[in-house]
Amino acid sequence: MLVLLVSLLPMVFPVNGIGANWGTQATHRLPPDIVVRMLRENGIQKVKLFDADYDTLKALGKSGIEVMVGMPNDMLAPIAGSMKAAEKWVSENVSSHLSTNNVNIRYVAVGNEPFLATYNGTFLRTTYPALQNIQAALIKAGISNQVKATVPLNADVYESPNGLPSAGDFRADIHDFVLQIVKLLSDNGAPFTVNIYPFISLYIDPNFPVDYAFFDGNASPVNDGGTNYNNMFDANHDTLVWALQKNGFGNLPVIIGEIGWPTDGDRNANLDYARRFNQGFMSHVSGGKGTPMRPGPIDAYLFSLIDEDAKSIQPGNFERHWGVFYFDGQPKYSLNLGTTNSGLVPARGVQELERKWCILKPDAKLTDPQVAPTVSYACSLGDCTSLGYQTSCGSLDSQGNISYAYNSYYQIHNQLDSACKFQGLATITRSDPSVGSCKFSLQIKPYYGAAAHRLSSIEKTLCSILFLVLFLWTTQ
Repeated sequence: MLVLLVSLLPMVFPVNGIGANWGTQATHRLPPDIVVRMLRENGIQKVKLFDADYDTLKALGKSGIEVMVGMPNDMLAPIAGSMKAAEKWVSENVSSHLSTNNVNIRYVAVGNEPFLATYNGTFLRTTYPALQNIQAALIKAGISNQVKATVPLNADVYESPNGLPSAGDFRADIHDFVLQIVKLLSDNGAPFTVNIYPFISLYIDPNFPVDYAFFDGNASPVNDGGTNYNNMFDANHDTLVWALQKNGFGNLPVIIGEIGWPTDGDRNANLDYARRFNQGFMSHVSGGKGTPMRPGPIDAYLFSLIDEDAKSIQPGNFERHWGVFYFDGQPKYSLNLGTTNSGLVPARGVQELERKWCILKPDAKLTDPQVAPTVSYACSLGDCTSLGYQTSCGSLDSQGNISYAYNSYYQIHNQLDSACKFQGLATITRSDPSVGSCKFSLQIKPYYGAAAHRLSSIEKTLCSILFLVLFLWTTQ
């Protein structure tokens, strides 16, 4: 959640405050130390991670930033099946960082939306045992009072047959699985973590009332037994609260693990809507009013901090554009988090690649039979999610679309000369080809981190072995 640097800024939000999700599925990650400095300079004191990357956690050490460390879904089965594996995971990814690196870890996120309907029950029988083992490992390590285990779940784990919050309950097909988790959370003083996305409702239902997704008060309210709901977030949140209450856990704390709005990749994903939603949400929670069923401060993490150009686009092209910052740490729009005297503070110390771009040759013929396959290839290994109907680059002509695809591939491949060939159709230019709202990316220098040093050592060892083998073979 995004909270202020208490030592530097006046307290604006309740202690719960706002945090940020920091994902790293990018072809070119910002160095963790730069991101941590950006978090601090924006007054963001809470962060939610999707893994337990060593460099990321080390950079967060001594920062004072509260951390929710993540355990990916592919770890659920091995952790569920082995208490020793759980203890080892907690030792390496939690205990060691608490003691050695002084990281302020407060939560472990066991999986990420494991009950999502699109997973077709893949993680249904491993999530609870994994949570159980992680909880037991935290207790054994003597840190269960400081670090709480939770499971970030999508809002699709509950539903309302008539659309009213008071009719809310957990989905019938997963009801008992969710209740197992809820009871374990309650027994150990841990919160229920839920991800709520009004944007997704608008994305999947063209008839969804647009204004109801926002916080302006312009939507027709939904009346639930005399309680008016003026926005989808409050209604969705309280549907969960009703579900918890009906099942005997009405006082279980709730954390909003993810909430936000993408800026590209769909006609409803744009800068104006993202600013409107995120600023509206910040204003909505800043007073500590809460929702009709849960008055008081809301504990939430904005999704997301930075764009991730390597995320799966199976849910939609918008998946790579959730950040309030671009991939290079530059703010996308004006957003007042209430933590600084100005808007978002950009990342400092970011190193860009050389100012050059790859485009279609001006004299290339659009009818050339190599155009279509080279564009398809460029997009498959690049990022063309900004191309399409009513996206930021939706108004480009055919030549512009081709150039955009070529440049995306070229930048992602670190501007290698060999990455701007495309059967002789492409050329390098030093004149920025960006047009209007369509930005042709200029990639940042790649970050390899400690993994690169480890890889380098392995490579040196292998080279030494290979040299020795060749030497012995040639001297026989």
